[in-house]
Amino acid sequence: MKKLIVLGVILFTTNSFGQSPIKNLLQRLQFGVKGGANYSNFNNANFDTDALLGFHAGAIVGLKLTEGLSIQEEFLFSTQGAKLKGSLWGSQDAKIYYLAVPFLLKYRTESGIYFEAGPQVGMKLKEDISGLNGSEFAKKVDVAAVGGLGYQTESGLGIGARYIYGISKLSNLDLPIIKNDFTNNSAQVSIFYLF
Repeated sequence: MKKLIVLGVILFTTNSFGQSPIKNLLQRLQFGVKGGANYSNFNNANFDTDALLGFHAGAIVGLKLTEGLSIQEEFLFSTQGAKLKGSLWGSQDAKIYYLAVPFLLKYRTESGIYFEAGPQVGMKLKEDISGLNGSEFAKKVDVAAVGGLGYQTESGLGIGARYIYGISKLSNLDLPIIKNDFTNNSAQVSIFYLF
């Protein structure tokens, strides 16, 4: 009789822990990697620029809320900027390296097509622009809005495209001929895999 009671308690305890909130949360977590190309430029600049080709790569952490809806946060090393033209700096690439952290609401349809939107914060790691005489070209933090779409298979492999629209002013340069209300804008194409 004691053995039956002990066996019943073990089965009940195992079943209770099997449905714990922690286990449920862990089952809904997703991790992944992604990488791809950036095509960026400055918006609203009062000096001549052309688009600059760069890249991004990093990690993904996601939480499935329902079968099709999830929250996704990414930690990406991303190069942005523009090709500067004209007499102010000469012709050169203005490269700004960021740790970009988008926080996205993602909806995936049954067919695998998904839509995503949310804010992004970029922390400047480094900039590569000459002729500033010790001044910094870009601010330490860049805030943007993100929107995108793509396709993700059931196995987690996917491809996506998104547009990143800069909200915060990019620069605080104290030059009378520069308007400081220009922003970063970037289009991205990525390949990713969610485990």
